Amino acid sequence: MNVDRAVMAFAGSVVLISLVLSQLVSPWWLLLTAFVGLNLLQASFTGFCPLAMLLRKFGLAPGSAFR
Repeated sequence: MNVDRAVMAFAGSVVLISLVLSQLVSPWWLLLTAFVGLNLLQASFTGFCPLAMLLRKFGLAPGSAFR
């Protein structure tokens, strides 16, 4: 698994968990989904992703999407 795939898997997991929590606990959990979406949008334009930097430091193979 490379950094790009790990970032997508993590973002997808957080979105799904947030949706479940919004149904079971409070609708305010949808703000987490919005945050993840905004972060993915800005990363698509800038190439900057803090999670990608962290995963690279943990030794995951670099991908082509994030610097």
